[in-house]
This record gives sequence, structure tokens and C-alpha cells, in this order.
Amino acid sequence: MSETLWTLRTIYVTFTPMKTTQHSQFWDDLAEDLKDPEFLRDYVRESVRIATIDKLVNELDQAREAAKLSKAELARAISSQPAVIRRLFSSGNVNPTLGTLAEVAAALGMRITLEPLTVSEQKNVTKPLLAGRTADPRALAEHVSKMRELPKAS
Repeated sequence: MSETLWTLRTIYVTFTPMKTTQHSQFWDDLAEDLKDPEFLRDYVRESVRIATIDKLVNELDQAREAAKLSKAELARAISSQPAVIRRLFSSGNVNPTLGTLAEVAAALGMRITLEPLTVSEQKNVTKPLLAGRTADPRALAEHVSKMRELPKAS
């Protein structure tokens, strides 16, 4: 794993999202680092990857619970070891293959689909990713951090 990606993983493991009105050295340093196009691209890619996997895994686990399936039963349904499913739903640091996610989804009566990013996300994520720069690095950092926040229960 590259040093940049290791650093990004460390940021996500130890990071608690802040309110936009707070000011800290962390955010100043991150905003400065985001001026480097390679770091910006790595940061955005890793942020989106983590947020996407977290969302999918959480939704699949909720579907498993709603279906009243144990992790072992789900593992049997996809011809997998129970430990694979336990790690998928309990580890804070998972990196499942799309194939595994698709198999789990199918066993739960679902499928994985693509959806377009909102106009705001395209502005705040896609454009900086493609350009390797952003006019407001701090706003970019805050935006991708918010992507990882779980929706509030209704």
C-alpha cells in the first residue's frame, strides 16, 4: 500500500468528523496537502471508496437482519465460509470484492446498481478528482468527510 493511502487509512481510522465551524490544525494541514494534485486524487478516491463500501455493507447487514438470516445462513447461501460474512459485517476495515457484495445482495433478494452523483457531489467530488485541484481544499475535505456520516435513524 502506498504511503499516501496508508496515511488516508490512518486519517479515517482516527478521524471524527467535525462541525464546519470548528478550526483545527488537522484541517489546515489537510487543506494544504490537498493542493498537491496526486494527494487530492488519492484522498478523494479513498474517501469515496470507503464511503461507498460502508454504505453498501451497512445496507446489506440491515437487509440480512430484516430477513432474519444469521451470518452463517447467509454464508451457506453464497457457498462461503461463515468467517467471511462475520468479517464483512463486523470488521471496521473491510475491502470486499464487488463479486462478494453482489452475491450477498442476491441472497438477500437485492442487486447492486449504479446511480449518478448529485450535481453538488459532481461539483465537489468529480470535478476536483478529474482536475486534480479545487478552489477550496478545506470545503472538499469537509464534503468527502460528510459522505462517511451514517444517516440518522428516523
